[in-house]
Amino acid sequence: MAIATINPANGETIKTFEPLKDGEIAAKLDLAQQAFEKYRKTSFSERSHWLQQAATILEQEKADFAQLMTMEMGKPFKAAIAEVEKCALVCRYYAEYAPGFLADVTIKTDANHSFVRYQPLGAILAIMPWNFPFWQVFRFVAPTLMAGNVGLLKHASNVPQCALAIENILSRAGFPVGVFQTLLIGAAKIADLMADERVKAATLTGSEPAGASLASAAGKQIKKTVLELGGSDPFIVLASADLEAAVTNAVTARMLNNGQSCIAAKRFIVEETIADKFEKLLLDKFQSLKVGDPMEPDTDLGPLATPDILQDLHQQVNTAVKSGGKILTGGSPLTHSPGNFYPPTIIVDIPVDSQIAKEEFFGPVALLFRVRDIDAAIKLANDIPFGLGASAWTTNEEEKDRLIQEIEAGAVFINSMVKSDPRLPFGGIKRSGYGRELSIQGIHEFVNVKTVWVR
Repeated sequence: MAIATINPANGETIKTFEPLKDGEIAAKLDLAQQAFEKYRKTSFSERSHWLQQAATILEQEKADFAQLMTMEMGKPFKAAIAEVEKCALVCRYYAEYAPGFLADVTIKTDANHSFVRYQPLGAILAIMPWNFPFWQVFRFVAPTLMAGNVGLLKHASNVPQCALAIENILSRAGFPVGVFQTLLIGAAKIADLMADERVKAATLTGSEPAGASLASAAGKQIKKTVLELGGSDPFIVLASADLEAAVTNAVTARMLNNGQSCIAAKRFIVEETIADKFEKLLLDKFQSLKVGDPMEPDTDLGPLATPDILQDLHQQVNTAVKSGGKILTGGSPLTHSPGNFYPPTIIVDIPVDSQIAKEEFFGPVALLFRVRDIDAAIKLANDIPFGLGASAWTTNEEEKDRLIQEIEAGAVFINSMVKSDPRLPFGGIKRSGYGRELSIQGIHEFVNVKTVWVR
């Protein structure tokens, strides 16, 4: 795949980049190793100061960074602004709390003094996706750099300017040369990077095949990975739910980032007694959404990131129909524009045992299922290979307890849509990956948890 900025709203190629040659990659790895040897000795106060400076740059120039994101991958400009603000938030969170998260932990034993110390590993490779081109990187950067590691970014090939902008932000913030570097390379180079002794571990957010490929390459070298992969998150609405709130959140949860989010609600599982009303309300709201230029402030839904994503999504919709599904609205690419636009789409009556019902739809397509009761809802929610997040709506305390206990996912949100928050660990189970980002658990993923025993 070419490394290029191609505006998904009109198909215009804005800028192309030459991938790094082998010698250039080796020089960057040397620089990362040299930088680590010095950077690991810096104080928490120095790292915190630099990270706070990065947050300030993000806040002061958020409109510029938001415009860059919208141009490269098509998210609505107002959503891009919110993304930059969230990046500043995660920087400030770890600047404040990382020293406590990484402080020595005394443990009483028969030693005079025994404790756990957290120490950095070295260069950590981050393989990041295009859908949240700033947030995905900064939620890696903030804990990784605060822990004393250095970062290498292999970003998605359609957001190279975002990747370079992030490197520039961290440089301007004061981080030493080589502490964070962007590698403009293709996916074919990842196995070689994992085989290089200077790369100590890796994290990936992306597709199942990409995660499996990285895990295999890292496993051969006995190197740790954290994987955040796909999801087909259930959005369960039971009869006792506040229906208006559930529907309003359902639209937001499905259309997040033009429907291109791992934690977007994708399967709407509704109890039969309220299903007709939920369906009508959802249909009305979907049909009222404005699709168009993502730079316009009143646009609800922009283009999908690439023509291939548009084609794949439409193929899934056609498969769902052939399997027995019925389209209530949408269902075909919008041809009035040269961009990658797909309308808000609702599909009902898909057989629950069909393969397509278990797939992830990465775009503005909602699958609506009716179930008899909470037992059937939980069973259907769990009947997929994924386990990233789940949203469930009920005012019944017993139902809340059952949903929290029985849903198989890395996160369960009751009466709220699924979201990531720097204060809470984020990650999945099953084929949605392993390991955690954010909170104290995220910063502990890429450190040596060293036991110390002194007599």
